[in-house]
Amino acid sequence: MNNSFSGFTQQNEMEGPKAPKDPVTRRSGFSVMYETMIEGTARPDGSFSQEIYLEGRLADKARYTGGVEDEDILRLLTHCEGLRRLVHSIGITVKTHNPEVADVRFVYQSWGKASKYESGTRLELVCPADGSETMLILEEYDWSLDDDVPGSFVFLFDRVGELATVNITFYLHDGFYVPEVSMEEPVYFDSQAYREMIAKSLLNKGNNKRLKAAIEKAKRGEEVTVAYIGGSITQGAGAVPIHENCYAYQSYALFKQKFGKDGGESVQLVKAGVGGTPSELGVVRYDRDVLREGTVEPDIVVIEFAVNDAGDETKGNCYESLTLKALNASNKPAVILLFSVFVDDWNLQERLSPVGWHYDLPMVSVKDAVKEQFRLSKSEKNVISKRQFFFDIYHPSNAGHRVMADCLGWLFDITDEASPDQTDVNTSKPPVIGCDFVQTKLLDRSNWEHIATINTGSFSETDTDLQMVEMDDHPYSSPQFPCNWMHHPENGVSEFKITICSKRLILVFKDSGNSDFGSADIWVDKKYIKTADPHENNWTHCNAVILYNEQVSKEHTVVIRMAPGHETKHFTILGFGYI
Repeated sequence: MNNSFSGFTQQNEMEGPKAPKDPVTRRSGFSVMYETMIEGTARPDGSFSQEIYLEGRLADKARYTGGVEDEDILRLLTHCEGLRRLVHSIGITVKTHNPEVADVRFVYQSWGKASKYESGTRLELVCPADGSETMLILEEYDWSLDDDVPGSFVFLFDRVGELATVNITFYLHDGFYVPEVSMEEPVYFDSQAYREMIAKSLLNKGNNKRLKAAIEKAKRGEEVTVAYIGGSITQGAGAVPIHENCYAYQSYALFKQKFGKDGGESVQLVKAGVGGTPSELGVVRYDRDVLREGTVEPDIVVIEFAVNDAGDETKGNCYESLTLKALNASNKPAVILLFSVFVDDWNLQERLSPVGWHYDLPMVSVKDAVKEQFRLSKSEKNVISKRQFFFDIYHPSNAGHRVMADCLGWLFDITDEASPDQTDVNTSKPPVIGCDFVQTKLLDRSNWEHIATINTGSFSETDTDLQMVEMDDHPYSSPQFPCNWMHHPENGVSEFKITICSKRLILVFKDSGNSDFGSADIWVDKKYIKTADPHENNWTHCNAVILYNEQVSKEHTVVIRMAPGHETKHFTILGFGYI
């Protein structure tokens, strides 16, 4: 999940003191970030930063990283008033990997009540990059009366790509106490216990005919493409640097190392993960982002939406449709279903795995590998703790991405050693959930002329402040849905109208945390359908909603106009998925 740092306004900016007035060694405290690797990533505003989002997550950070079990303390961390009542000072240590870096700027940001990103307190100080602790004493700063909830930590670097390892400790006011958490042993990735944990991830070997064919192609030195589509975990969130330590790149590198001929130069990577999005959007962008508009024919497709599909309106229909869309390609790629997991052991494996069982597909469950051993202590042969596995409550750390990659590597090994299946997967059987969206195609500003009739009205501008995503093995990010239509209030309040002959239509619009954006009403064939609110999630990303789903194709007219009271706001139509 990404957000733009450029929208913040400063409430209080200065160098903080380097030591508290009363020694923090006498105070109880806990970690909210521990030995966490971060990177200076290029942002649209020209800064190089790593954002750590706290809204709805800070209490979980205290629980899983700091070992805090006191529910009263955890509740205080859910709002700014409680934070200031609980926390005396924040200790920040930054150790950069480049010894030439002298310091890194640290920002604490509260979200505001009146304007989320603009009206809350912003505290900034400079931290030496040598691993020494810098203190931010809360009472020494002026705080906004409009503070709502803890918003984010931000680390700002002077150059792109700089790496650092950081710790953040909350030291508590007198009267509050938490037990100390003992240091953990490192993860022994070469141990037998680790290998046994990885083996538990194999939910289903599946029909191996297609995956074995891809392995044999690689061994012969023929061109093989390994593709990944999913949410922010597939994008690489939590991995540092993201393009090399994400599970997708690591598992692709394992495949190339295991089976590639002459160094594996013929093995190619396609990575198409987009943060905060379900398979409802994945099925819209599959042709563009995975097949690259017909220029790429992947031999292996890994689908990872097990923690994103809570937002899928179809409750699995889009997931099965996406799976069939990949399976039914003329070159018959192998499809692997991957089930990642959140820090609370949650995912949608129970809902989505029937698709894999139905078509006998290889399925890899990271949840099955790690859930039970997370409960063990080191003396009980715990392999990796939650604090080691997770970067935050949603995304794996470098170690967690390594585990995910090794789980896929185990499937590769098992498949390579097995006898080949003689028959192929059967995709002609009736679906187990649904297949309404298999034929979904993307319509946007670049290709609409031969598909639909459009009158843009006041939606005539192009939005350039878009969700940015690291694709393939790129260290840089690229904008999602750049060929869009944006309403600008200076162009009046006329409606956007599209007339198209189709069975099904999905609208993709921009979600935003920017207060300049407002809601739009949507009408289909003169019937009000819904109001699209770009602040439902309040951060810049792509939001997909179904406008209609019918069995017979016919002409429909869709009208999008700014909602009453929102005429002076912006709204961006990113594109449509149509059948």
